[in-house]
Amino acid sequence: MEKSKHADREALCRAILSLQTVDECEAFLDDICTIRELQDLTQRYSVAVLLDAGKNYMDVSRETGASTATISRVNKCLNYGSRGYRTVLDRREEKP
Repeated sequence: MEKSKHADREALCRAILSLQTVDECEAFLDDICTIRELQDLTQRYSVAVLLDAGKNYMDVSRETGASTATISRVNKCLNYGSRGYRTVLDRREEKP
């Protein structure tokens, strides 16, 4: 990644880390994302939660409306990605 783009990405990460409540996070996401982007992010997280719970692709698709391509991509990230999903899934307060 280009150095200035990396600095911009790091600044965004630090901005997210500065949020202290769910309400602050929701407000930030509402401001920074389009409705569609926020729907997509929410759907991908829901897919990750269901895959982590052992659901199969068809059940995940039925429950979230996600395409099998989206489910496959999330599953690939869960298994071979940067561990971002794994970190948040391990840290969440409630399991479904």
